[in-house]
Amino acid sequence: MAEACEGSSKLVNGCSEENVAVRLQDIAIETDEAKNKADWNGPLDTSRHLANGVKGQHDSEQNGPTAPVTPALQNGHAHVRERQLSGGFIRAKPGDPLEGPDEVVPATDYWTCDPEQPVKLNMSDDGPWSAAPVSVVSIFTERARKFPDHCAMVVKRDERLIKWTYHEYYIDARKAAKSLIKLGLEPAHGVAIIGFNSPEWFIADMGAILAGGLAAGIYTTNSPDACQYVANDCKANVIVVENDQQLQKILSVRDQLPHLKAIVQYIGDVKVKDPNIYNWKQFMELAHDVPEAVLDERIRMQAPNKCCLLIYTSGTTGTPKGVMLSHDNIMWTASMCTRTFFGEDYRLCSHSVVSYLPLSHVAAQMIDMMFPIFVAGTTFFARPDALKGTLVDTLREARPTLFLGVPRVFEKMQEKMMAVGRTMSDLQRRVAGWAKDIGLRGNMALMKGESVPWGWTLANALIFKKIARNLGLDRCEALLVGAAPIPRETLEYFMSINLPLMELYGMSECSGPETVSKPDSYLIGSVGKVIVGGKIKLANCDAENNGEICMGGRHVFMGYLSNPEKTKEAIDDEGWLHSGDVGKLNEDGFLFITGRIKELIITAGGENVAPVPIEDNVKEQLPILSNVMLIGDRRKFLSMLMTLKVNVNEDTGEPTDDLAAVTLDWLKALGCTATKVTELVNSKDERVYKAIQEGVKRANLKSVSNAQKVQKWTVLPADFSIHGGELGPTLKLKRSFVDQKYTDVIEALYSE
Repeated sequence: MAEACEGSSKLVNGCSEENVAVRLQDIAIETDEAKNKADWNGPLDTSRHLANGVKGQHDSEQNGPTAPVTPALQNGHAHVRERQLSGGFIRAKPGDPLEGPDEVVPATDYWTCDPEQPVKLNMSDDGPWSAAPVSVVSIFTERARKFPDHCAMVVKRDERLIKWTYHEYYIDARKAAKSLIKLGLEPAHGVAIIGFNSPEWFIADMGAILAGGLAAGIYTTNSPDACQYVANDCKANVIVVENDQQLQKILSVRDQLPHLKAIVQYIGDVKVKDPNIYNWKQFMELAHDVPEAVLDERIRMQAPNKCCLLIYTSGTTGTPKGVMLSHDNIMWTASMCTRTFFGEDYRLCSHSVVSYLPLSHVAAQMIDMMFPIFVAGTTFFARPDALKGTLVDTLREARPTLFLGVPRVFEKMQEKMMAVGRTMSDLQRRVAGWAKDIGLRGNMALMKGESVPWGWTLANALIFKKIARNLGLDRCEALLVGAAPIPRETLEYFMSINLPLMELYGMSECSGPETVSKPDSYLIGSVGKVIVGGKIKLANCDAENNGEICMGGRHVFMGYLSNPEKTKEAIDDEGWLHSGDVGKLNEDGFLFITGRIKELIITAGGENVAPVPIEDNVKEQLPILSNVMLIGDRRKFLSMLMTLKVNVNEDTGEPTDDLAAVTLDWLKALGCTATKVTELVNSKDERVYKAIQEGVKRANLKSVSNAQKVQKWTVLPADFSIHGGELGPTLKLKRSFVDQKYTDVIEALYSE
């Protein structure tokens, strides 16, 4: 563990600097000294963007070195060995022997379900698909060699910042790798990790990768049975848990995990006396018993076209599946996304992110861990109570250049800012209203390629910049939202304060993103355009050009672990990944998500109905609604379940019976004084229910046929939640569960 981000000559976790330097030199390809001086001027002073005086040892230009765009990057060939150094690709001599973690080993197929088998790579002679394959191990090693003093990770504990340089991060990851080997980790076997985001999570994950194991995150909200499924499916030899709460889950199913050899707890004291359960310090000390050469051999046996890690699907529509991502999947995606967001001239050592979303999700893995490694960036870890209000504190400390939030995060930000607005004086409200009007009109104009309205510069100086600074988003170049649909109301709100949210779309099976929106290319309601190097097509389109979204590229996964049947369902004979989502492309290439094939409703009259657009229309008309679900499969007409926006218990995350401020304001305008959901539902206030019906009627005006109009609806007494079972770990609606849970309510709608 590092005490500061300046380099030091001390022993770090029992590993001498001389030993580490030798390892780094052995693995890295040395470049010409003159080129090094031209491309990189040493570690930069990061005080510009790292909070509380976290900085590197040397001073240099604030924005870091430019990543060169080399011919190898644009016109590389599969048979030429290349390595990415300092952001560019350095070409080795043709005919050089290929060995070590960057060797593409021979393979017979493009897909596999065996984690020990390599796959063919989708390479081409030019363009993004020609980029030379490289392993996560090599990029990580090179970052530690090139930028040893640059800050890699920052976490606040007991009001004190604890930091790791890339040098120290690398040392700890190697040590964790050797400790995992000591505990009996076999190649291509799992290291399951369950806990809130932390440096130890990253170190365990990277340690597993270095040791040739397969890191597999488990959602902290998973039940013991769900934990058992993932750990058993990946043949986990070691499980890393955050605390005693997560440890108890594993212990309750330990007898059902035949491959498990040890458990490691990384926060707090271990309360259970067991020779195979270790605290973090004990675990890291095991590395002393494993020679460096043993780990080096594990590293040498890896390859870009071999499995690097596992991402388990959330199980919203069925049993979780282990998505096998190769080293090439991850590094190629990181490279292409960096170029998509920051251009070909992106800079190293100038980016920071905040880690708070579940690391068991592909988005957090890519943005929090792999993107920073690729750009030599810094990851700031939020506090475990981030979603209870402390996230903005971490944002102010980190001032991220890239930030991803799920819709609920931005909705909560919106609610808090609106609550502050209600406490303003009349003059302050008028000024804010004036600025927000300019902000919305200005961003709508920019979206269409038009000029901003008069007053934009003044509003930006007086209002917008201050809001961004107060939120810690003043340096954010990519403010992203994804994982679930977001209300248009929220999108427009953030446009009005000049923080337009960039929607993106993807899935675990394509290593994260497939389409993204950018400040210079976005369209409200769309999830953007395909990333650099990605391909997209719509299959089996209907009369309105809605079709299944299919993806192609080097970001498409290797296959589902030990599940050839589902792999064949996902990837067709031509190599296209079938998402199961239904979408539509406009003439400019913007993608719109219109539903999921499995969610498609077929009415009793035989009409196909996509529920998502109808649900979005209703929520747009009724801003008091939190969640809605359309009903109507094999029914004579459509109906809808609705929940109201309520306050959430910050300790448990469960929705309360207390109506949210935005709901109270809406009710007050109608003359209703109810403050609780149950009070409103039990009374069925005529004024409120009439207003809801009017909103449904307005939404129905957008329907293309009578069969797609909502005929009946009901307000449920509690909002949907993870704890209630209606939402999955990523807040996706579990429709089949809702159908079963509210069967009586649904049947009542059709029996009246």
